[in-house]
Amino acid sequence: MSVFVSIAAYCDPVLGFTLARARAAAARPRELHFGVIDQSPQPPAASSLSVLAPARMSYQRVDPVFARGPCWARAMAMALYDGEDWFLQVDSHMDFEPGWDERLIAQAQALARGRRGVALSAYPNAFVFEDGRPLPRPAPGKLLAHVVKPGSVFAPDHLVLGFEARPVESDEPMPGFHLGAGCLFAPGRFALEFPYDPALYFHGEEQALAARLFTHGWDIFHVPDLPIRHLYNDGQAGVPPRPLHWDAAQEAGRALPWWQLEQRSRARLGALLAGEPLGVYGLGRERTLAQYASWCGIDYAGRTLGPQAFRPIAD
Repeated sequence: MSVFVSIAAYCDPVLGFTLARARAAAARPRELHFGVIDQSPQPPAASSLSVLAPARMSYQRVDPVFARGPCWARAMAMALYDGEDWFLQVDSHMDFEPGWDERLIAQAQALARGRRGVALSAYPNAFVFEDGRPLPRPAPGKLLAHVVKPGSVFAPDHLVLGFEARPVESDEPMPGFHLGAGCLFAPGRFALEFPYDPALYFHGEEQALAARLFTHGWDIFHVPDLPIRHLYNDGQAGVPPRPLHWDAAQEAGRALPWWQLEQRSRARLGALLAGEPLGVYGLGRERTLAQYASWCGIDYAGRTLGPQAFRPIAD
């Protein structure tokens, strides 16, 4: 069962590690196809890519000065999809447990029965580097479910909300109303049915994708024992913090500042959630946002948050 691994990297020194660990930990490395958009000043050494064999690599480099944000890069990476059975979108600073590919496929197959489509997603548990070695830093609980951050409200001028991962002690998958764009696994047709919207910037991308999935009849699940971990950029990772697209130092030489992209993105999110016709980037007709609000408490039309938005959804 082939897997397309979509990675959009921005000046990330851990990209080579991520690729190597995904390949080394895969049960079937020959079935992997990495699609990488590397927004770095220089390409990686050829030796760092040769270790990925027998996995396939599709690699494109973009000078950071021309980068237009995470969603734009994810859209480019997704365009490298080549008909694989499964689709995995991850950040460029991840670690993988042995057999991650077969484990995710088995979980998705079990959940897909009788459903139009499923996406497994989460904000993964952390790992850090100690003496150059990756070490896991798991949170309590067996499963991380997404909820709206306590105290969050809709701002008067935009619909972007804050979310967090809530540990849950469960051995069973849990339905989700939100997802993590940096760790998302789905059938390969996901790449064809939900092409990434390059008009989004970063904040709100997960809300947009969750709404598109729900209204098209797809279901999101958080699963226990997720076999992928994330290197958080919090100063405690054991490596220097990586630069971000919106850092002031990264803006030098750009014709289009990140804040202008962010404002456009907020308007795009508002248009999507208002039901405006956005073609392949728009909402579906299988379920409505009113049904979404009734289910999870996030009411975009009324700009209100019900109590269930702040707690995991029971099946």
